[in-house]
Amino acid sequence: MSGKVVLYYFDGRGKMESIRWLLAVAGVEFEEVFLTTRAQYEKLVNDGALLFHQVPMVEMDGMKLVQSKAIMNYIAGKYNLYGKDPKERVMIDMYAEAARDIMDMISMVLFTSPDNKKDELEKVQVKAKVRTLPAFEKALGASQFLVGNQLSCADVNFFEASLMLEEVFPTILSSFPNIQAFQKRMKAIPAISKFLQPGSQRKPLPDDALRKTAKEVLSHLFK
Repeated sequence: MSGKVVLYYFDGRGKMESIRWLLAVAGVEFEEVFLTTRAQYEKLVNDGALLFHQVPMVEMDGMKLVQSKAIMNYIAGKYNLYGKDPKERVMIDMYAEAARDIMDMISMVLFTSPDNKKDELEKVQVKAKVRTLPAFEKALGASQFLVGNQLSCADVNFFEASLMLEEVFPTILSSFPNIQAFQKRMKAIPAISKFLQPGSQRKPLPDDALRKTAKEVLSHLFK
């Protein structure tokens, strides 16, 4: 087990996608077990594999890791994507959390009813344009990295978030040239270029089939 990284989640983005991104950027190969039935989830719980009865879960270095932020911090720390000192790490956390906030908002909207989706997407777009993107634009005007002088998980998280924003709002980055330049630099990194290719373990935006599967597997959350 210690030599193999295995991810337990749905065949979709959700809370696991940022973990996939970090592993890919770190050059770590991983396998995936996709949860498609309630029975699979219950077996993991009964076997004691899910500490808080939640997914995602990652088997790594002989451990069964849960809680997505803890998993990402572990990967970032292990593979030199988490700064050189506490001051850098807290700044990395601040930028990473802001990027994840945007991704979480988009993900939640994509799971809402069609009647509310348009209004909720507008709220996401306003927050991104007014609050989030200007802060990242300013940071990237001073350095090619968000924090310090090397790649960190904050860069990876924000790159993922910027691509997700463009999927939903294709022209949203048109007035943010530093972010556009940042995207170009990130895409030139071999591990990222590989992960962006068709056939990689990167997942598409969620669809109705994924929503149905998630509600079946985690039915206790939808009662």
